Amino acid sequence: MDADLYDLNDLIEHAIDNAFSGQMNLKFYDYLKASKIKKHDIDSFIGSTTTNEIDNLIIDLDEYIKGGADNEHKQLREGYGHIPKPQARKIRNYLESFLNDAERYSNDRRPGRRKKQSK
Repeated sequence: MDADLYDLNDLIEHAIDNAFSGQMNLKFYDYLKASKIKKHDIDSFIGSTTTNEIDNLIIDLDEYIKGGADNEHKQLREGYGHIPKPQARKIRNYLESFLNDAERYSNDRRPGRRKKQSK
């Protein structure tokens, strides 16, 4: 695993932990631009287990917010019951912004046409 990708995954893991404690202050797209992360690294991040974990958290938070009386929703209430639903919506949107920002950055870093050399 590349050092930049490892640092990126570590940063996101800490941002997720901080989000559940109420601190949502990472602007991921701005971080990617400032760090000049390579397209290869961001594409590897998009396919990594960290993004799968974020997807699963988003699904769990969606189900918790929706609510229900079955056994699965009971487990989600036990797991996320300490978080009020408005806060859970903010966390869900914050996590989704990581995925959207990564896709946007990857799209922005696509190589374009090379400029023609003048003779």
